[in-house]
Amino acid sequence: MRDALARREISAVYRLLRRHGVSQRQIAALTGQSQSEVSEILKGRQVMAYDVLARIAQGLGVPRGYMGLAYDEATAVRVAATAESPHSEEDESVKRRKFLAHAAAITVGAAVFGTDSGSWASSPAQTPAPGRIGMTDIRQVEAATRALRTLDYQYGGGSCRDAVVAQLSWGQQMLGANATDLVKERLYVALADLHNLAGWTSFDTGLYDSARNHFGQALGLAKQGRKEELVANILYRMGRVYLHQNAPDDALKVFQLGQLAAQNSGSELAVGILCANEAWAYAKMGSDDQALKLLGRARDEFARANIAESPAWAKFFDANDLSAMIGTVHTELAQTVDAKYTRTAVPALTKAISGYGDEMARSRSFNLTSLSINHLLDGDIDHGARLGRQAIELSEGLKSVRTKDRMKPLQHEAEKRRNNPDARELAERLAKFTGNDSAA
Repeated sequence: MRDALARREISAVYRLLRRHGVSQRQIAALTGQSQSEVSEILKGRQVMAYDVLARIAQGLGVPRGYMGLAYDEATAVRVAATAESPHSEEDESVKRRKFLAHAAAITVGAAVFGTDSGSWASSPAQTPAPGRIGMTDIRQVEAATRALRTLDYQYGGGSCRDAVVAQLSWGQQMLGANATDLVKERLYVALADLHNLAGWTSFDTGLYDSARNHFGQALGLAKQGRKEELVANILYRMGRVYLHQNAPDDALKVFQLGQLAAQNSGSELAVGILCANEAWAYAKMGSDDQALKLLGRARDEFARANIAESPAWAKFFDANDLSAMIGTVHTELAQTVDAKYTRTAVPALTKAISGYGDEMARSRSFNLTSLSINHLLDGDIDHGARLGRQAIELSEGLKSVRTKDRMKPLQHEAEKRRNNPDARELAERLAKFTGNDSAA
C-alpha cells in the first residue's frame, strides 16, 4: 500500500482496499467520489488532480506525506498537477450540481456538519493554535480578512490569495479550541468570511475548483454562525463564478438560493445585491423584461439600505457598484438583445468609473472594458478603442485572470471591425494581453 501511495497509483490503492473487504460504496463515501468514479479508477483511470489526491488522502486517513502531498494549499497552487487543468476529475456540470445540492441543503436548514461535509473539508493545518480562544483572537482574524480584502480589490486576487490560505491554515485550528458559545459563534462567522475571501481570490486567479471548495466550507460555517446575510453573500459570489463560466442558468439557481437567505436576513442591501446579479443572469440569457424588472427592484432595495451599518463583506456595494451593475446588465442586453441598450449602459458605466478610486482598480478595469464595448457597438470606434487601451493598461498592473477573461467579448467586437485601424490595433493588443489570438 505504501508503494502504491508513493507512486500515486490510486487504482492499486482501491484494489487493495477491495481485497481487504472495503466496498466501492464505502470508498466512494470516504473520498467524496461517486461510485462510478471509483469504478473507473479501479479499472485503471489515473488520478492526477492535486485537490482530488488530497481529498482521497484525507478521506482514507492516509498521511499526506505518503503521497508526496505534505505541503499546504498555497504551495499546491504552484505545482503542475492541479484540479484546474483540462483533465479535471469531474465534468463541470456535475460539480455545479453537487454545489447546488450542498447550497440548497445549507439554505433550507439541513444539518450543517452531516455525512457530506467531507467534500468541503479543508487541508490539515500546520501552525499551532491556542488551546483556548477569546474575542481578541477572533478580532485578529477579522482584521486580517479586512486587510487582505483591500489588497484583493486594489491589486487582484493573485496579490493576496496565498496569504488568505495561510491565514485559514491557522484559523481553522481554532475550531478545536475551547471557547464560550458567543466566541464560537463569532469564530464561525469570521472563518466563513475568510473562506469567502479565499473563494473569491481563487476565482479571480482562475482556480475554480478551489473557489467552489472554499465557498462550500464558507456556507457551512456561516450557517453555523447563524449569519443568513453572509450565506446570501457567499451564494452571490458563487453565482458570479458560474456567470463568468457562461452558465447563466446555474448562476440564476444559486442567486435564487441566495435570495432566500438574503430575505431571511432582513438586509435590504443583501437583497439588492442578489437582485442585481439575477438581472445579469437574465440579461445573459437574453431576457430583457426580467432583467430590467430585477434591476428596478435592486434600485429600490439599495435606496432603503443602510450601507454604513453593513458588514465588510457587503459594504463594497455602494452607489458606484449599483451604477456599474446597471451598466453591466445593459451592456449584456446590448449584445444579446438590442444595441439600443447602450444608451443606458454608457452613462451608468461612465458614472461608475468616475467614482472608483485607485483602491478599486479591478472594478475600474471591468467597467472600462464594458464601456469600450458599448462605444464599439455604437460605431464610435476611435473612442471605444481608446477606452479599451486604458482598460488594458490598468489591468497590466493587476494580478487577476478575470480582467483578461472579461476582455474577450471586447476582443470579439474589435475583431469584427478589423477594417478600422483603431479596432485592428485594439484587437491585436487584446490578443497579446489575453493570450487569445482569435484571428489566427
